[in-house]
Amino acid sequence: MDLRPLYKKALRLIPLNLEEGVTLYKKAPLEELMFVGNCLRQLHNPGKKAGWMIDRNVNLTNVCFSQCSFCNFCRKKGSPEAYVTSAEEYKTKIEELFLLGGDQLLLQGGMNPDLGLEFYCDLFRNLRRSYPSLKLHALGPPEIVYLAKKEKISYSEVLSKLIDAGLDSLPGAGAEILADRVRKIISPAKATTSEWLGVMKEAHILNLPTSATMMYGHIETTEERIEHLILLRDLQESRPENHYGFITFIPWPFQDEGTVLLQKHGIKSSYSGPDYIRMIAISRIILNNIKNIQASMLTVGKENGMLSLHSGANDLGSIMIEENVVSAAGAGNRFNAEEMQSVIKEAGFIPGRRNQKYEFL
Repeated sequence: MDLRPLYKKALRLIPLNLEEGVTLYKKAPLEELMFVGNCLRQLHNPGKKAGWMIDRNVNLTNVCFSQCSFCNFCRKKGSPEAYVTSAEEYKTKIEELFLLGGDQLLLQGGMNPDLGLEFYCDLFRNLRRSYPSLKLHALGPPEIVYLAKKEKISYSEVLSKLIDAGLDSLPGAGAEILADRVRKIISPAKATTSEWLGVMKEAHILNLPTSATMMYGHIETTEERIEHLILLRDLQESRPENHYGFITFIPWPFQDEGTVLLQKHGIKSSYSGPDYIRMIAISRIILNNIKNIQASMLTVGKENGMLSLHSGANDLGSIMIEENVVSAAGAGNRFNAEEMQSVIKEAGFIPGRRNQKYEFL
């Protein structure tokens, strides 16, 4: 099969349709996808710089009614292991973050029935009052959907109140696979595909910087992976002119250790290194209007992180001073600042420390 017309189309930044994307995913030789992905990476981000950052993941709470079948982190209300992070704990964690040279918290948790919009607004205000330079990359579309329903207000109103309280950017959490067939099985209580996209649409209108993600390698089909990318691309295309939209896309493979999906349903992660590199390249090819592709070193390790930089990715993410959710399912590839820069250099690139807006510092 002659795939050159599809490569040429991609290199001209012409959107590929579902059939074309699936064809490349299933039929294209990996080395050819890597070549095209790298060419497109250079088109969007010329030069030899590869990004990285310092931030800290802090879980607001581990109580979540969603109980997704791929998550080992969450606890039910009333569990002896349930917690809500205290003010003193934030103080300790933030001061350690500053000592290590970072200034951003990735604040996530669960959909805790006891926590409403006022709790999050008060928390954000207090953190910003105590630490004016602190950046808050916090919550995600499922939490916004939950808060909107709980407070009986719109997504836009929830986001506006959080922005006024100090929210700097919105993570792409809870996307998993944007296909309701999949979501009904692995996360039935979480936001639907249209709800997740609806929150991001409002965030883009408000010019709140956002990221997009995908957790793949469980029960989804190749077609659903490509549909996910096309939904992100189409939403990005509809954002208001000169608004941030999706600044980056981050795919990572399902981590199966101890999960309900594995233990009760026998669903193992289908992750392999070559397939991850294929996903990075395909993401770069399909997402012709998202500038940055971030590799997930936490889940795929050093070697595949390095290969990703030659396949379409231009960033290796954060050193993640603290990360609890994915690590609870078996992800254990952690790197400090020196190691992260060393990996980038070993891959043949120049480390460029950046902020959440992908601005080099």
